[in-house]
Amino acid sequence: MSTPVDDPLARERSHLSASRSALRAMREDVEALDISDVTANWVNAEVLAHQIEERIKALADLSDTPLFFGRLDYLHAPGAEEAEGAEGERFYIGRRHVHDHDGDPMVIDWRAPVSQPFYRASKKDPMDIALRRRFGYTGGDLTAYEDEHLSDPSEAARTSKLLQQEIERPRVGPMRDIVATIQPEQDEIVRSGLSGTVCVQGGPGTGKTAVGLHRVAYLLYAHRERLARTGTLVIGPNRSFLHYIEQVLPALGELTVQQATVDDLVAHVEIRGTDDARAAVVKGDARLAGVLRRALYSHVTMPTEPVMVVRGSRRWRIPAYELEDIVRELLDRDIRYGAARDALPQRIAHAVLVQMERSGEAPDDRVQDAVARNSAVKAAVKAVWPAVDPAKLVLRLLSDADFLAVHADGILDEDEQKAILWAKPARSVKSAPWSPADAVLIDEATDLIQRTPSLGHVVLDEAQDLSPMQYRAVGRRCTTGSATVLGDLAQGTTPWATRSWQEALNHLGKPDALVEELTAGFRVPTDVITYASRLLPHIAPGLTPVVSIRENPGHFEVRPVSGTTDVVDACRELLRHEGSTGLIAADARVPELAEALAEAGIPYLGPGEETTQDTRLTLVPASLAKGLEYDYVVLDEPQAMVDGEPDERTGLRRLYVALTRAVSGLIVTHAAGLPPQLATTTLH
Repeated sequence: MSTPVDDPLARERSHLSASRSALRAMREDVEALDISDVTANWVNAEVLAHQIEERIKALADLSDTPLFFGRLDYLHAPGAEEAEGAEGERFYIGRRHVHDHDGDPMVIDWRAPVSQPFYRASKKDPMDIALRRRFGYTGGDLTAYEDEHLSDPSEAARTSKLLQQEIERPRVGPMRDIVATIQPEQDEIVRSGLSGTVCVQGGPGTGKTAVGLHRVAYLLYAHRERLARTGTLVIGPNRSFLHYIEQVLPALGELTVQQATVDDLVAHVEIRGTDDARAAVVKGDARLAGVLRRALYSHVTMPTEPVMVVRGSRRWRIPAYELEDIVRELLDRDIRYGAARDALPQRIAHAVLVQMERSGEAPDDRVQDAVARNSAVKAAVKAVWPAVDPAKLVLRLLSDADFLAVHADGILDEDEQKAILWAKPARSVKSAPWSPADAVLIDEATDLIQRTPSLGHVVLDEAQDLSPMQYRAVGRRCTTGSATVLGDLAQGTTPWATRSWQEALNHLGKPDALVEELTAGFRVPTDVITYASRLLPHIAPGLTPVVSIRENPGHFEVRPVSGTTDVVDACRELLRHEGSTGLIAADARVPELAEALAEAGIPYLGPGEETTQDTRLTLVPASLAKGLEYDYVVLDEPQAMVDGEPDERTGLRRLYVALTRAVSGLIVTHAAGLPPQLATTTLH
């Protein structure tokens, strides 16, 4: 049955159907591959089979994820460097490339250069685009389209209704990609090159996390072979957050990106202890790197005895002064402690070979290796440059006041030394009460001994909460690669929270990184972000407030209540709307609210657990709210949230985070008084 010529929507649906068929054929072609005759051995067969399996996964057609979301009609053929494109050619823009049986493109990957005008073209700069068409979907069904005639001067610029609907679409389940709604300022960051590190300062709802994830997807598209060798990593603040974002990259066809928390990266010992705020601040200070270096290299002692190497009937003597020269030369080279220790026996052996050659012998490399393994040489190396276990080094620093005092002299004052010393010295690495900050110190010591492998690209999200030592731990993992640093200084909720991005980038080892600021809010409604921004002068006075571009002001209410029953009623009220609801409360109040929800028969989830149509309420401790978002939020007792933190500024920052988790509506409930920083005027 032919499609009516005058029915554009039917034609687009027909193209969607044909594209799905083409994608299915691409997948079937891969599934049908026979590799039995092209692999030389079982290792090659395993590698190739794994690559095929990954390719099949990447070609999955997700029923609720549209294959394409836009169309570009060019006035002329794209630049000569583009393989595809003739005059007036049309491109459908989607999450991945799809071609027909002849190899002609039916859907162009959003990351391809030819797709860029979909995000950046405007009436002022049409970028040779005659028509930009956006598509609207209900589930996986194409139900609407909207056109912009960018090259037509008679048509006025206007806000896209479909774009607004996509931004405001209710959220159920994990975080989704934003390929259909990337804005020009976001696209510029997404498509920035692999060689440079980018730091994105973005307030709530500006899409910084999505921008970071889409930049990874873009870099994998543009530099796939290089990043396949060197690897990519996304670092998030906690497991709940990583679970929330874990489907974004697979939905874009990228399955190889690893995810971890900073604690995962430095998991050298079992964490069984915690630090008070004072100890954690000192342990997280970058000055500890200097203390560790001193303590490590204190194990190197200058030789006082010569080395006597016996080979057959001959004896070869290397005097102490010559050994000292070798040791000092290795120290001056400033290479890793372990690498220098490995080099020392070879240097001593070389000195022996020089004597052999002077006496008329002609030793080769095998002789040098044999001398390096000689028991006398081994004994000298052990005495001069002993092996050091990084965990034992940190254990001694935290247990032995005298050892710490010697190596922290001039770096930490007496009060700072007392703050990090354990009250009761630990007997062993296994029994020690290691804290998360201690694990970072062990990671630093490990890197001083043996270089940490570097990845090609690292994305660091919620970076404002990292200590200087944690920045160093992340920086070690991208010394030869680049990074995307994402965060908001106003949302720093640790005692050591970042004060400036330049300071953080210095600790990361990327002082020349480009700092970009996103101030256009896509997620948080106008009334909500305006209310939350009252806190900015008190928590981050230099930051530009986020301005919401949402046309829908959202539902917002500050509601006095008499107890938890009223809070539960507010949750029940918001659950009548479509989408997800979060009940965010001070950590100490969570058990009481959990009991109230159970008594009311309202099912709920914990943060990071995937919402469903039947269970759409999540009970969120304020300490885990960062990075999460819900269509509707009930925020319980703002003052309790502030009081739950060690100091008022951190408490107000925690409150700012909680206030800005809502996408469509927020009800603030309070039995106690509101924090005075919020109570400037009353909004209803």
